[in-house]
Amino acid sequence: MIVGASVLQLPAILKAKEMGLHVAVVDYNPQAVGIPYADEYYNASTMEEDAVLKAAEIYRPDGIMTLATDMPMRGVAKASDKLHLHSINYETAVKATDKYDMIKAFKAYGVPSPWYYDIDSYEDLKSLKGKVNFPCIMKPTDNAGSHGVAKVNSYEELLASYEYSHSCSRHGKVIVEEFLEGPEVSVEVMVVDGVVNILQITDKITTEAPHFVEMGHTQPSQLSDDTQQQIREVATAACKSLGINKGPAHVEMRVTSRGPVMIELGARMGGDNITTHLVPLSTGIDMVKATIKVALGEKPDIVPSLHCGSAIRYFEASYGTISAIDNLEESLRISGVKQITFTKEVGEESTPIHCSNDRIGFVIAQGVSAEDAVKACEKAMESIQIRID
Repeated sequence: MIVGASVLQLPAILKAKEMGLHVAVVDYNPQAVGIPYADEYYNASTMEEDAVLKAAEIYRPDGIMTLATDMPMRGVAKASDKLHLHSINYETAVKATDKYDMIKAFKAYGVPSPWYYDIDSYEDLKSLKGKVNFPCIMKPTDNAGSHGVAKVNSYEELLASYEYSHSCSRHGKVIVEEFLEGPEVSVEVMVVDGVVNILQITDKITTEAPHFVEMGHTQPSQLSDDTQQQIREVATAACKSLGINKGPAHVEMRVTSRGPVMIELGARMGGDNITTHLVPLSTGIDMVKATIKVALGEKPDIVPSLHCGSAIRYFEASYGTISAIDNLEESLRISGVKQITFTKEVGEESTPIHCSNDRIGFVIAQGVSAEDAVKACEKAMESIQIRID
């Protein structure tokens, strides 16, 4: 059973069918793109744990998973606990989907992490006057994709930014934490029988303050071997601190002057095509298949068969109505380019990028090195002409 049937879950649905499995999907939207590819469909919100559990009790799957979304992991874990399936437990799922519980677990386990304050109300926020150093970060405790994230430079900005972060919080809580400076990376992990396996380290490019939306990812990391070893150690400790004993994890941190420091992690595969596309292109490891195998209680194949470079770059465009996208077919023929996708169509608006949903499209490429993959992405993006009215 796959929780979710949107385009984010489509790679898992297709992979499960390719593996010869009988597949059910759960989604609130009866028009979700993945439903026609599945064998059974259950109409329920992926965010409602009890609804996911009810669907699982009817279907009785041998395994249950979600691909690259955080909150559905609670339903996955709850159903797995009840049906004795192979997943992280519910307590771990809560820690991995609530940034306050997560950072508390990091601190208790001694994982390098930012200072923080949890905020329940505007009055709580006002009480921070004189207590925090600026700049700092404010974000909702229970959202992802840079939704509600703001860098604030003063107490006045902190108060002014509260409504933005608070409006993106499902349960009304935000967290104020240390602003970390340094290169950002993610670590793609597969935990098998309690052993944390680091599959790849990804270098990230984000927009500038205040929102830090991800605009590019490159594998393998170009950081020094010593720094990469420190990153592996922090990622391993972070997974253990939350109790992740099986399945994938997507771990995010910054390499600061005091070494790698955690931002957050998800107890699921990484989004932004990192684990569905970049990891297979750079390592040969099929993380989607491995995740399905673990969910079924089987041993996944996570031995690298490639040592290549891979990259994704997101388009930046001026603001207005997209009137034309030209030279797409020619750009696809550029050596190394594997995919060009536009998430906004002609007639839709190109807007300022405040969160991941605001991006209009991307290019994915493979090369003999990370540098070659990046060059292929950039060449394709230069070739494509996006006209904005």
